[in-house]
Amino acid sequence: MQLIIEVIRQEFQKALGTAFGEEYTQVDPLVVVASNPKFGDYQSNIPLTLAKKLGENSRVIAQKIINHLDLNNICKTPEIAGPGFINLSLKPSYLESLLSEINADSRLGVEQAAHPQKIIVDFSSPNIAKEMHVGHLRSTIIGDCIASVLEFRDHEVLRLNHVGDWGTQFGMLIAYLKEVYPEVLTTADVIDLGDLVTLYKQAKIRFDEDEEFKETARQEVVKLQAGEPESIHAWQLLCEQSRREFQKIYDLLNIKITERGESFYNSYLAKVVTELEQQGLLEENDGAQCVFLDGFTNKDGQPLPLIVQKSDGGYNYATTDLAAICYRVKEDKAQRIIYVTDAGQANHFAQFFQVAKKAGFLPDTVEVVHVPFGLVLGEDGKKLKTRSGETVKLKELLDEAVKEARQDLENRLAEESRTETEDFINQVSKIVGLSSVKYADLSQNRISNYIFSYKKMLNLQGNTAPYMLYAYARVQSISREGGIDFTALGEAKIVLTEETEINLAKHLIQLSDIILDVEKNLYPNRLCEYLFELSKKFNQFYEKCPVLKSEEPTKTSRLVLCDLTARILKLGLSLLGISTLERM
Repeated sequence: MQLIIEVIRQEFQKALGTAFGEEYTQVDPLVVVASNPKFGDYQSNIPLTLAKKLGENSRVIAQKIINHLDLNNICKTPEIAGPGFINLSLKPSYLESLLSEINADSRLGVEQAAHPQKIIVDFSSPNIAKEMHVGHLRSTIIGDCIASVLEFRDHEVLRLNHVGDWGTQFGMLIAYLKEVYPEVLTTADVIDLGDLVTLYKQAKIRFDEDEEFKETARQEVVKLQAGEPESIHAWQLLCEQSRREFQKIYDLLNIKITERGESFYNSYLAKVVTELEQQGLLEENDGAQCVFLDGFTNKDGQPLPLIVQKSDGGYNYATTDLAAICYRVKEDKAQRIIYVTDAGQANHFAQFFQVAKKAGFLPDTVEVVHVPFGLVLGEDGKKLKTRSGETVKLKELLDEAVKEARQDLENRLAEESRTETEDFINQVSKIVGLSSVKYADLSQNRISNYIFSYKKMLNLQGNTAPYMLYAYARVQSISREGGIDFTALGEAKIVLTEETEINLAKHLIQLSDIILDVEKNLYPNRLCEYLFELSKKFNQFYEKCPVLKSEEPTKTSRLVLCDLTARILKLGLSLLGISTLERM
């Protein structure tokens, strides 16, 4: 379905050409969604920008444009406001026809991409031998949402989990475990991952303070890189244990992702450095091999290099990322690569993107995008921590969300004197709890920090998952109460007469615009805002317009509006990774 605003723009360009000459068909008509409903649905201020060039009064120009506009099937008679703004309001009859078209479409009016791309979304990326914490929450659910939207638009999406499963930290951990807990390196699951994390922290302290231990750790890295069987076996045990714990989180959040860790690119690292050297991009700096960057300086104002090979011959994150981008372009044939990480890594991505372009690893035909996000804060406005000052473990945070949702549900059931089965309580608590965490995150502008509050995210009122889920469940209650089979309504005629019906209709037809916006700009909060407004407008419609008690054909028309609202809510929430509930 062609976007309404595009149809209007095209008609404006035709009118401009007819009124002022063929060259004006190329002028941007400056049509935008109206900033306030009192100005209609769409506006154009093109008459004001043309007044000086044409040497005419802007209101006169506006009238000339209107005289040649062919929007009779779409809009009411255009109005001129103020110094020459053109205001447009959609006709109810046009809205009715659009809604009928959307209602009959399994994709609800959202077209598949005209030119599907191969897209990689790199997200989540926890580290082996460490537990996933609240910092991984944002990358995981933002990345999942972006991937889902792109998949819905029919792009071929590869969801990649670039886990930290290689490097110095493994030499450090293996060296320490050989001293204090050697069984971990030969037998699976001897200790819990939480205990392994504790040992990792102790190993890090030794590494930072003990030069002899540091050298031992480095030798373990050499053994690992050389593929020594004992070292590889120990490494595999550590990876498998961590991988199973990660999967529990992914299963809980219903995240689908393909692991391809740093170790995957190990055999490509030397080649990356060689190619950079052959192209004359490498310079030695304090024994390290570097590429100096344009526009980047250190605190002293000196040119800032990107190190690709350390003075001891080892490689680092930048080398791995360059190898990864080469593989993704050459082997995966990616046309768009999206990296979802915290905002603190913005410089790193800007730097290695620049090197990749300079080296020809990244052709102009491939788009790379860093999708940064802010911090999760506690209610004190500081970085979210446990009472003991530790980073909050993601599993514990999610379990607590389900627990809080259950307590909230049980309180409501007691207030309403409702009796429900244990299965119902468990299902609703799980879906509401996890959905609330996801939605609270996704509804924020991802660049911003946000305050994590169970109380706010579980509120039945406001921009929360429960509010959206309740709007969907309300439609299902209409079906149960009236014995209505929505699928049997078929292509019933939609008639819009009341203001709240028209307002709901205008919002329903915007779904395609929103999905395309998220596809292009990668801000999931815009989909959240759309669904929140849809829920509000539906509730206003429901309160003002009787549904089951209306006479025909109004009753069936309103039932179609209810069902269409529910279908769009279900689709939108599914793209956010949120399941719906028939009852709450």
